[in-house]
Amino acid sequence: MRRTLIEIKMGKSRTTKFKRPQFSAVGLPANAVKEVDAEEEEHVDDSCPAAELLEKLQSPSADVREFACASISRVVQQSQTIPGFLQRDAVRRLGPMLLDSSLAVRETATGALRNLSACGGQEVCEDMVKHDVMTPLTALLRECCAGFESAAVQIKDQKNAVEDVANEAVNLLWNLCESSSQALSVFNKAGLLDLVVQCLEGHPHHVELAISAAHCLHTVTEDNPELLCSMNTAVLGALENVLLSSQPGMAHTLLRTLAAGTLWNMKGSLPAARQAQTLNAVVATLSQCLDVDAGTLIPELRQAEEVRHRNAPAVTDMEDQAAREPAVEEMIEEEEEAPKQKRNGKVVKVDNDFSDLLPRGKEELREATALLTAQQTSLEIIVNMCCSDDPSDDEWEEESSSDESDMGPDGLCDGVSNLMSPLCLSAEVHGALINHNIPEKVLKKTEFPRTEAMDMCHQNPSWRGLIKKMQRVQSRALTCLHSILSTMDAESLGGPAALQGAAQHLSTLVFGAAEIPKDEEFLEAVISAMRSLLQMIASKNIPQCMTPQQLMSLSEAATRCDVVSVRVNAVAILGITGSTLAKEKGTAETLQMIGNALLQVATRDPDLVVNGEALDALFDVFADGDEAETAAKNIQLLPALKALQPVFKAKIRKEGRGKYSPQQLCVLDNIKVNLRRFIGYLEKVVKK
Repeated sequence: MRRTLIEIKMGKSRTTKFKRPQFSAVGLPANAVKEVDAEEEEHVDDSCPAAELLEKLQSPSADVREFACASISRVVQQSQTIPGFLQRDAVRRLGPMLLDSSLAVRETATGALRNLSACGGQEVCEDMVKHDVMTPLTALLRECCAGFESAAVQIKDQKNAVEDVANEAVNLLWNLCESSSQALSVFNKAGLLDLVVQCLEGHPHHVELAISAAHCLHTVTEDNPELLCSMNTAVLGALENVLLSSQPGMAHTLLRTLAAGTLWNMKGSLPAARQAQTLNAVVATLSQCLDVDAGTLIPELRQAEEVRHRNAPAVTDMEDQAAREPAVEEMIEEEEEAPKQKRNGKVVKVDNDFSDLLPRGKEELREATALLTAQQTSLEIIVNMCCSDDPSDDEWEEESSSDESDMGPDGLCDGVSNLMSPLCLSAEVHGALINHNIPEKVLKKTEFPRTEAMDMCHQNPSWRGLIKKMQRVQSRALTCLHSILSTMDAESLGGPAALQGAAQHLSTLVFGAAEIPKDEEFLEAVISAMRSLLQMIASKNIPQCMTPQQLMSLSEAATRCDVVSVRVNAVAILGITGSTLAKEKGTAETLQMIGNALLQVATRDPDLVVNGEALDALFDVFADGDEAETAAKNIQLLPALKALQPVFKAKIRKEGRGKYSPQQLCVLDNIKVNLRRFIGYLEKVVKK
């Protein structure tokens, strides 16, 4: 559910914190949430179900109102229908339904707004907040929490109804706070923290509601100093109670993982006397989550589902309804094939996760989904731990947005070395990660999902959505490995033997099949981990296990990838390997092969960032040594760079200012200067 942000800044690989995902308005026009004028309204397709369903909200019959809300909830799952609802003021008309006299109407109305927020995207969420959905939502949550006490002495179904309404409300609140800073501001000021914590505290009896509350808390506590200042011991106590709970099952594992992530977000608010103990409990929770073997558990859960179905006397109404309305399972499967969009120069998949909408009666599938979500979240939390001393994304961009007046001689920027310095890890976090064997467990999770589990999911349509989730856990593990390699020393990771073993493992992931995997998410993650590992191995003069032929195949696969960071890291790997080989005898032929590949990238890649990285790698590979000199002459490196120099300078002038950040331009200017100097160096070598 959380996505990786491996940001490449001209020759340096930088792992940033995992951010909460922003919804994307998939399938919506840019003006979907804008008011339409009278003329446009007249031309809206009369066959659109929005008008009829919204009209039914005014019915005096609670059953009709419930039907209308449930229908809206289902229809808006098809995002192309959302503009029709927004143009008819659906948010304002659904808002009062949150406080309807019927609990069933409250639940379905809140569910309709929840689906609207999840399927509509960030712009729709912001529009919902603008239309004051937070006022009835806050009132509803207050009534629900008050109702927990009064419903406790009533019949069980009535109590469950109140908690089901609260669950929809908390999910809607989570979506809105994830996408709207205004919603987050309301959360901070309206005392909603205590209400969500109250929902969390019901975890022994209503784990679904508690998980929704934990998701919400995990979101609102991230980079929210205003809220963290108001934390009290009751909130910390509730989170610690969840963290130290021992209920079995993967749903509770997910709950504890989210509590761990929330406590990590709140680390600055913890009493000094409890920080070490809490940190240890947080890492222990993540460690226990990663211990579970999804490849073994998922087939077991599927078999348990088959046994339960065989022993069931007849199909229940709920199962029959689920069979007739597979919309949610289809949405989960469609999410794995979601459209792509550009973000920070990369192509990323939209990440709309609807797994928690699975109908009751899918207990085993819910358990499997909860496990994979928990493991993905655990890995993301560890990445954030490794990045905790690094400036946040916004701060980093602000620091790097210096103008030309900050440039020193030859176009070099003051302070670049500080921005590019390696991440550091506090002794406490480092110790906790090592004590709980986190590096070894992360490496284990980088393995491909078990064939048995993959085949089982392929054979069952309702389980097919788990395939991408298993693959995403692997990709997150690779990103996590990259972070660990970037922040820990070789000795902490087990020394040369362990590093060589990890390198062999990564090589198997990339080169073990007949073709290099083409999945961009996997390729981006594995190549960043490989770069970090090879850099560490090279710095320790440890022999590496990749052959020149493998290097070339990796380079070729990377050049065909649309993701800039994949191409940058592939070029960097060539540079790391080439600079190591240049120190050895009899490597001139291999250096020629690497040099030609780097020249191709420097000349032909459409992105200046990749061009600059390729030039930087050439400087490293051919900087010194007899083998490098021989190879440089054989591939005519000097005339090639002389021909490239004016083209590179012109490309910076033409494309640089509008397309690249000030920080990237600063580094490009640095490379431009180094290119001039390197040409001068090669001219001296030729004259010898």
